Amino acid sequence: MYLEEIFGLKGKTAVVTGGGQGIGQVVAVGLAKAGAEVVIFCRHGADETVKLIEEAGGKAYYVPCDVTSEDSVNQAVSTVIEKSGHIDVLFNNAGICYHKSTFEASLEDWRQVIETNLTGEYIMARAVAKTMIEKKIPGSIINMASMSGTIVNIPQWQAAYNASKAGVIHLTKSLAVEWAETGIRVNSLSPGYVATPMSIDPNFVEPELMAAWMPLMPMHRMAKPEELIPAVLYLASPAAGYTTGSDIIVDGAYSNQ
Repeated sequence: MYLEEIFGLKGKTAVVTGGGQGIGQVVAVGLAKAGAEVVIFCRHGADETVKLIEEAGGKAYYVPCDVTSEDSVNQAVSTVIEKSGHIDVLFNNAGICYHKSTFEASLEDWRQVIETNLTGEYIMARAVAKTMIEKKIPGSIINMASMSGTIVNIPQWQAAYNASKAGVIHLTKSLAVEWAETGIRVNSLSPGYVATPMSIDPNFVEPELMAAWMPLMPMHRMAKPEELIPAVLYLASPAAGYTTGSDIIVDGAYSNQ
């Protein structure tokens, strides 16, 4: 009972961006199992995620949303308020990455990464925080950062991604201070390499990159997506009542080398 009181999310509504697959999908299921009603924001549907949550006895629905569009985000947030009445938790997860050198990448590649990973998280955080303040909800915003916001990954080159995630970490700290008096907590999560279906698919990640990464990992394995759930539940729940402006690194000690 005590653990349910401090880590449980019963009666809460949690929005997860990019929750149609990968880390977003796994975390969405974890939030639902902790008692939250989960709303998935993504561009291309989230029927599978909703089904997984409902099969586990939870509540969920999907709202189409492009996080890079302020109009799309505002409409999606309004839909949640109409259907659920409030938003208590935001897992700001949508993101993209290109493995290209600076001279190989186009300016459009740069803009797409920054628009999705940094500007998109800013747009979402601002829209959700506005509803939290209006309804006097001491909510939790969890921004997806990365160990790449602290270290430079090798051997792939991904300057735009690294810069976007460093920006997310400092955006998080800035919003945490700005909104502290409202009761809204803002933190970021910085995973290392995570074994999602996409990240281990040779069609998306070159096998030689995987071979290069493994010797650099102190634990000699990638994280399981499920291993991120406890950190998210902590940040989302009353247990983290005095935790704001923090970046929680879950990378198997990779960035400590």
